[in-house]
Amino acid sequence: MRTVNALRRMQMPSQDSEFFAFGGGLDIVTPPLFMKSGMARESQNYECDVNGGYARIKGYERFDGQAKPSDATYAIIGITLTGTIAVGNTITGGTSAATAVVIAAPDSTSRVLTKVVGVFQVGEDLKVAAVTQATATTTAVTGSAATPLLSAQYTNLAADVYRADILAVPGSGDVLGVQRFGGVTYAWRNNAGGTAAAIYASSAAGWVAVPLYNELSFTAGAVAIPAEGATITQGANTATLKRVVLISGTFAGGTAAGRFICTTPAPGNFVAGAATLTGGVTCTLSGVQTAITLLPGGLYEIVVENFGGSIATLRMYGCDGVNRGFEFDGVVLVPISTGMTIDTPNHVFAHLKQLFFSFLASVQHAAPGTPYVWSAVLGAAEIAMGDTVSGFMSQPGAQTSGALAIFSRNRTDILYGTGVSNWQKITYRSELGAYARSIQDMGSAVFLDDQGVMDMRTAQEFGNFLTSALSAQIRPWLNSERTRISASCIVRDKSQYRLFFSDNYALFVTFKGGRVVGMMQQLFSHPVRCVSSVEEPGGQESIFFGSSSGMVYQMENGTSFDGEDIEHYLSMAFNFSRSPRVDKSYQHCALEVTGTGYAAFNFSYQLGYNSTLIEQPGNQALETSFSPVFWDSFTWDAFVWDGVSLAPSVADMVGTAENFSLMLRGKSDFHQSVRFSGALVHFLKRRPIR
Repeated sequence: MRTVNALRRMQMPSQDSEFFAFGGGLDIVTPPLFMKSGMARESQNYECDVNGGYARIKGYERFDGQAKPSDATYAIIGITLTGTIAVGNTITGGTSAATAVVIAAPDSTSRVLTKVVGVFQVGEDLKVAAVTQATATTTAVTGSAATPLLSAQYTNLAADVYRADILAVPGSGDVLGVQRFGGVTYAWRNNAGGTAAAIYASSAAGWVAVPLYNELSFTAGAVAIPAEGATITQGANTATLKRVVLISGTFAGGTAAGRFICTTPAPGNFVAGAATLTGGVTCTLSGVQTAITLLPGGLYEIVVENFGGSIATLRMYGCDGVNRGFEFDGVVLVPISTGMTIDTPNHVFAHLKQLFFSFLASVQHAAPGTPYVWSAVLGAAEIAMGDTVSGFMSQPGAQTSGALAIFSRNRTDILYGTGVSNWQKITYRSELGAYARSIQDMGSAVFLDDQGVMDMRTAQEFGNFLTSALSAQIRPWLNSERTRISASCIVRDKSQYRLFFSDNYALFVTFKGGRVVGMMQQLFSHPVRCVSSVEEPGGQESIFFGSSSGMVYQMENGTSFDGEDIEHYLSMAFNFSRSPRVDKSYQHCALEVTGTGYAAFNFSYQLGYNSTLIEQPGNQALETSFSPVFWDSFTWDAFVWDGVSLAPSVADMVGTAENFSLMLRGKSDFHQSVRFSGALVHFLKRRPIR
């Protein structure tokens, strides 16, 4: 009886489990006891997914319009080797004339190929430099590696071959500007001698220089507006008209004045005097044509706007701080003269069909619908701001009026109204400003201030704006980075606001329903100097950035940082399993994971605040191979997923402490991104900590 009573008094440890979802982003300021279990206390190259969880970011790759490395494929061909076929050789089929580049030689009976053109035939000779080196025993079969790991490695080797073909924008120094427009990527860079800037367009053959034409002033234009492509004739000299820049008057009234953008006349230069254009148009030229050139060293800021009524009048408008502002449609660059003594605007925006430029503390806009006309008589205006302007952003307004936020470095003003007749500038807050190149539209203006990442929202019923700081959880880190801001963009597909800094760091802020899901820091291998994020005509999103090497890169493409490893780590908040002062013996862990291909990384965890008094576990290497889209859990020590089975797997955990912190780490140039959504942890409750 005494034995039975003793057994009844014994307290067996209770088994328990807890699932916690990953989310909330990086938090480096909240004390451990107050931090939510799904938060990250350390991270690099992870982002908050809009649907929950943390995903390792995708890579980026160089771009010039040629075939993308991320689109590269591989094929394996069987051979009977009679000579030598080495990696890097180009093989040619003796019968088929098919060609390919060798990227791997796994054994004597096969070769791995990329850039396959044509169809190799069984039994044909395979030649290198016109010399037979083998006989084909199979056709070249695409994507036929024996394991997911080999397939990922061969795909990466194929990408390296395509990557080597892609070159930097010609010239020297940083890429000064980049813009995607009409399915073409345009880049600005100083020439080789650094004496001028030039524009290049992407193409299937790589970067192609965009010619800059000439300006030709005229007065007394009469009869009708000449068509683009018309011939300008003065005596024996002729040139082709590329654009009419009408500043004042009308051709119908014989009073038109402005500039022609034209090719270089031949055989000689134009001079002051009468001239004609195709269609019977007459005018008086003011003098010799002037070549359009761009001074070096500017930093380009560009908006896309349509001031006309057709698809053909959708154009880019930009400035760089050292040249006149401009209009550019991908073919013709038109310098815009505002009349300023120093006509070098710093920032550009289009609001209510009016083109805005800023010149230090001055804001000016053209007449409505006419970006070439900067006459106050015709509707242009200047607004003194009292502080250096850092950018613009339209805000929601009443149906009959607009609201333009004008950000300065240390204040924010709101310009209400629709034009010069009813503009009303109201100071929103004198102590709240924005860093240049940080302002983006996420449904409301989001920007970087000294206080951190800020958000402006409109209270529709009052027409005022609410501001909130969003980055309190990472403020110490952001305080050290904010003066290095170099560029920003939005990512529509991921509902993200991205900030880039000159030391290769970036901050990705994810929104959902107008609220911040979380923000996490990134570390690229190449600095972002300028960036362009656009929605293509087909609906897909494209993001390009220019860097210090002269390269233009496309984000959200590939598995690497342009061939370099993506190093990533994630350390979760210390989880107390609902009992901060009770020891737990941790037994099992299952993660919820999704991905689209092969990935491998290390898993570990820390116990009891990583105390040296507790034996800490080591790293466990693991690999995954998904088929899109695939959900599963996995065993940490040894497994391979075939992308079909949905059977859950459970991992062992060993150790006793009051809390734990999960840790993930990896480094590779060929692993696909995976997303971690949450973890289910099993444990036994032990005794309270005294």
